[in-house]
Amino acid sequence: MAAAGSLERSFLELSGAERERPRHFREFTIGCVGTATVAAGTAKYNESAGGFYYMESGKLLSVTRNRFIHWKTSGDTLELVEESLDINLLNNAVRLKFQNCSVLPGGVYVSETQNHVIILILTNQTVHRLLFPHPSRMYRSELVVESQMQSVFTDIGKVDFRDRSNHQLIPTVPGPAPNSTASAAWLSSDGEALFALPSASGGLFVLKLPPYDMPGATSIVELKQSSVMQRLLIGWMPTAIRGDQGASDRALSLAVHCVEHDAFIFALCQDHKLRMWSYKDQMCLMVADMLEYVPVNKDLRLTAGTGHKLRLAYSPSMGLYLGTYLHAPKRGQFCVFQLVSTENNRYSLDHISSLFTSQETLVDFALTCTDIWALWHDAENQTIVKYINFEQNVAGQWNPVFIQSLPEEDLIIRDDQDPREVYLRSLFTPGRFINAALCKALQIFCKGTEKNMDFSWNELKKEVTLAVEAELHGSITEYELSREEFRNLQQEFWCKFYACCLQYQEALSHPLALHLNPHTNMVCLLKKGYLSFLMPSSLVDHLYLLPEENLLTEDESSISEDVDVARDVICLIKCLRLIGESVNLDMSVMMEMSCYNLQSPEKAAEQILEDLITIDVENVLEDIYSKLQEIRNPIQAIGVLIREMDYETDVEMEKGFDPAQPLNVRMNLSQLYGSNTASYIMCRAVFKIASIRFLICRDLLILQQLLLRLGDSVVLGAGQLFQAQQDLLHRTAPLLLCYYLIKWNSQSLATDVPVDTLESNLQHLSVLELTDSGTLVANKFVSSPQTVVELFFQEVARKHIISHLFSQPKAPLGQTGLNWPQMIAAITGYLLQLLWPSNPGCLFLECLMGNCQYIQLQDYIQLLHPWCQVNVGSCRFMLGRCYLVTGEGQKALECFCQAASEVGKEEFLDRLIRSEDRETVSTPKLQYYDKVLRLLDVIGLPELVIQLATSAITEAGDDWKSQATLRTCIFKHHLDLGHNSQAYEALTQIPDASRQLDCLRQLVVVLCERSQLQDLVEFPYVNLHNEVVGIIESRARAVDLMTHNYYELLYAFHIYRHNYRKAGTVMFEYGMRLGREVRTLRGLEKQGNCYLAAINCLRLIRPEYAWIVQPASGAVYDRPGTSPKRNHDGECTAAPANRQIEILELKDLEKECSLARIRLTLAQHDPSAVAIAGSSSAEEMVTLLVQAGLFDTAISLCQTFKLPLTPVFEGLAFKCIKLQFGGEAAQAEAWAWLAANQLSSVITTKESSATDEAWQLLSNYLEKYKVQNNLYHHCVINKLLSHGVPLPNWLINSYKKVDAAELLRLYLNYDLLEEAVDLVSEYVDAVLGKGHQYFGIEFPLSATAPMVWLPYSSIDQLLQALGENSANSHNMALSQKILDKLEDYQQKVDKATRDLLYRRNM
Repeated sequence: MAAAGSLERSFLELSGAERERPRHFREFTIGCVGTATVAAGTAKYNESAGGFYYMESGKLLSVTRNRFIHWKTSGDTLELVEESLDINLLNNAVRLKFQNCSVLPGGVYVSETQNHVIILILTNQTVHRLLFPHPSRMYRSELVVESQMQSVFTDIGKVDFRDRSNHQLIPTVPGPAPNSTASAAWLSSDGEALFALPSASGGLFVLKLPPYDMPGATSIVELKQSSVMQRLLIGWMPTAIRGDQGASDRALSLAVHCVEHDAFIFALCQDHKLRMWSYKDQMCLMVADMLEYVPVNKDLRLTAGTGHKLRLAYSPSMGLYLGTYLHAPKRGQFCVFQLVSTENNRYSLDHISSLFTSQETLVDFALTCTDIWALWHDAENQTIVKYINFEQNVAGQWNPVFIQSLPEEDLIIRDDQDPREVYLRSLFTPGRFINAALCKALQIFCKGTEKNMDFSWNELKKEVTLAVEAELHGSITEYELSREEFRNLQQEFWCKFYACCLQYQEALSHPLALHLNPHTNMVCLLKKGYLSFLMPSSLVDHLYLLPEENLLTEDESSISEDVDVARDVICLIKCLRLIGESVNLDMSVMMEMSCYNLQSPEKAAEQILEDLITIDVENVLEDIYSKLQEIRNPIQAIGVLIREMDYETDVEMEKGFDPAQPLNVRMNLSQLYGSNTASYIMCRAVFKIASIRFLICRDLLILQQLLLRLGDSVVLGAGQLFQAQQDLLHRTAPLLLCYYLIKWNSQSLATDVPVDTLESNLQHLSVLELTDSGTLVANKFVSSPQTVVELFFQEVARKHIISHLFSQPKAPLGQTGLNWPQMIAAITGYLLQLLWPSNPGCLFLECLMGNCQYIQLQDYIQLLHPWCQVNVGSCRFMLGRCYLVTGEGQKALECFCQAASEVGKEEFLDRLIRSEDRETVSTPKLQYYDKVLRLLDVIGLPELVIQLATSAITEAGDDWKSQATLRTCIFKHHLDLGHNSQAYEALTQIPDASRQLDCLRQLVVVLCERSQLQDLVEFPYVNLHNEVVGIIESRARAVDLMTHNYYELLYAFHIYRHNYRKAGTVMFEYGMRLGREVRTLRGLEKQGNCYLAAINCLRLIRPEYAWIVQPASGAVYDRPGTSPKRNHDGECTAAPANRQIEILELKDLEKECSLARIRLTLAQHDPSAVAIAGSSSAEEMVTLLVQAGLFDTAISLCQTFKLPLTPVFEGLAFKCIKLQFGGEAAQAEAWAWLAANQLSSVITTKESSATDEAWQLLSNYLEKYKVQNNLYHHCVINKLLSHGVPLPNWLINSYKKVDAAELLRLYLNYDLLEEAVDLVSEYVDAVLGKGHQYFGIEFPLSATAPMVWLPYSSIDQLLQALGENSANSHNMALSQKILDKLEDYQQKVDKATRDLLYRRNM
């Protein structure tokens, strides 16, 4: 269609922006001295409202951009609210109560200076001035980046309402005109606050407050038509003295226009005259009779005017415009004038236009330099808003504004529906009822119960349900009710509450004023309960909604440059409207249900057409048929309509702001339309458009079915039926479904998500590397119920749209003005484009996924799937994400696999597989599988990982790297699940040797940790045997021996494979390390068992093979990954030279086993020896055993290792010495070690002591363990003599038997001369035959016996020692004794020798 941006169009109301909690007003009471004596109820005024716009609200880079103030007055209350479309304002609502006063309707005026926002207020008794900081002074810089900021009303609590310089009583003389509500107020160029009111004596009077920062007196000026200026002070003379000039010139409406140092006051009076005063000159400059411009004015001249209104509009380029509304019964007239001045300072009015209306009650109107906007409220309680361009609209045709209708009064409830659910859905569907209406109805329903009504949307829904259900159950008197009776009762009570809500919704929808911003052309409708905005209709919507009389006069050039096409389109629209008017509620529901239930819209349209034909009692179809005859080319007209409504595009918007723009500009633009209010408005606009377009498409489908029914020859040109059926019908149905989906999304509430869920979701999406897409910012919900479209607009779409709009500005942004109609049309157009299901972008779906709106996302995709073939893969992927959240893993896996086929074809999937780590994977599909596998892994779904990886293997083909990755993944998750056999099978199929080895290592470690050793041992390990052994060996040598059983595992591994030598080697090494590293009793026990196991292994082998290699000393093994050893200088030490291999046979192992058992015995007897026993050698162990008193064990060890028993005898001798001279404590301790040895079994008659037992044990050992040279006797005697202990007789007698000569030498060594003399004497006697058996002499000296001998050398040494001290008589006596013995011996030897010789000579 032709571009018609400048042409006049209808507007749509976007209402109910205040769905959030009832606005929290901060309340303040203002009291004035002198008002208390007046009855509060004397003046009752209608409610009123108004608004103020900042001068720079239309500048793109201004702090006050899109910012305005609006207010409402009711009795003594004034409510002030500051709004912003860019930023959420805090503390922005104030409620002021004026004691004993009523605020005048329209008696609020707001002005701004460089530093302040000043509010001037007039009540019926007082005037007030309130000062607030200007927004430009509240922030340190003009760069506002916060999403919320303080309102100008934030510090109102600091305002002193009693400050006399800022409020004043209105004097009773001259006094305001009774029952007058007209007023005006303004700021002078000097900062004075001026208030104008109609005077009781006629004319006006102006009350002036001095500047707020300068002291001064309040003054009053009365303006009379006589042009005489009279200055009045408080306490002026009574009216009776002056005389009353009548009230014919009493002002009904006032307006002020400020010029340099003057102010022109315009008054539209009861006598239908417009008067203009100069405040500076204090004279009337002009009087104009308005009735001159009224065609029939005779009746009006005879009556005083009522309901007249006056408005001004000023433009620096066009001057001052005046708009008047002259009210007459059942009619009204607008007159527009331009103020014209002459050189002589005379003024006149140039009549521009007169416009007539038939509406009766004008509530408000607004004037610009081109348009009049008017607001009516008719007798049927309907709100009517229209506007007109008074210069260009010659026909006087007003353009309508389509007002939001009230919710339907009656709800249709099917038998299969729950009444409560139906009513709740209707009450809480976004955009239907405002919070305040529901709260008021709830208060009434609760019968005045004091309740805090500060509820969130969900809380309010819960409270409503509880209240209605309580009323319902409270009314039930019967004990039993049938299902039907209960349903009827339930419907009755819900219907009652619904009707109450409707009443309050209607009351709060009562219009109060228009608010028009000429800088942005934004028009707002101020209603009793909320604020609504007006947006221009698109051409299609405009034509479809336009009343019949307006459609007749529609400019055809705005539709198409081709007049015939334009006429066809208008006729087509008329046909659609006839169909739309004929479609009843049931038919409308049928179409919506077919869309929701994924049924064919074409079939639904066909059924609706059948029903229309059936019930057509007014011959509507004949009218449609006749209008169809007027269409020259229906197919072309339908095509034009479809193209206008289709938002499908292949061009994607830019993402992000232009980096060439300065940072402050980009930051400023990032806030544009960023408030919750703006978000709601934009999304309501989309909902409005989608709702209207859905109806158009529905009616268009029905019309096309009708065309098909009428046939080719009746309506269409030859051959066109097939084209209509195949092309237009199948283009209209997807269009209808698209608008249905957008409408559905616009009413689908977003779910409030806990922070931990958002963080978890963010973690999952970070795996997909989607967190930088700009769509995944965690949403901070406001208290209002937010639709998913609002969520999308706030989080994603707004930034894309704004950056796109200002990416290539036509003018410098600092000079760019904001035009609301253009901006909202452009933004909603782009938003529809982003929401359009058949467009390639997936931003909306990504936003839902990123903000955890999984239920809504799932429902949306389900509605989208059957008919939309765009982004199929992306939708399947996101549906899979939804299924993961809802715990439907198999469905999720199926969706992920279906999405794989679309990889490389869709933008979202391409972005999904784009990786930052630059790893090259052979195909995009494998990259996709990799991302999904990571996601499933992070979520913790190993079964799904295995299934998906198995599916992906077929895609990998001959790519061995991908195969290795996938099979490794399968192995890992089978292992995690405890599927050991499947994990092993997957491991054997990994083509990459290094990965396979890593997995094998993991398998070993995990199964060991789980103690699933049987599986680990029994796996066949084809071609992996050595690797497994190496892994287990390295683990065995790397970890703590007592907490891990890798050696035992390795032993079992070799035993299972009958490799006994390896098994023996393993256990021997285990035992060695236990001795060195585990210095505990448990370690010694295990060591012994290890050696036993090793012995058993070797005994199972043939003797010639029963040997092992001695393991490395010190457990020096090269483990993978270990750092090199360094010396104290930090240098790497040289590798040790190759050691000599040592072979250990079975007997060597048996000896080690024996040593291990003895170590354990020692440790059990003496726990303190554990720390050193483990790695001690046999020689060291003998010493330890002797120290512990385990002599039997020590002797056994010495015999096993063929060691001398000398340390044993020396140790036992020493213990005997200690016992000999020890006390009772030593005796008691001795029994412990004595008990560990095999004592003599000889039964004695007396009780023996520990010392006796010890000596007895020593005696037994000497008797039992005899050696050549009597070494043990020698060492024992030597030990005793070295400690100065007398030799026991049994020991002396024992040694005399075996080696008397050595005993003599020992005596000599220790200077025991007397004992030596006695021994020599006894020895000589024994040789001679006296007691020879005690010296082991078998045959004493005899000529017939063998030869005998004496130790002459020792005897000589003894004699020498005795002779050294000749003075010692005792020694001399001993020496003589020996000599005598020797003499006797010599004689007998001589005799025996002679006898021997004699016998030989015989």
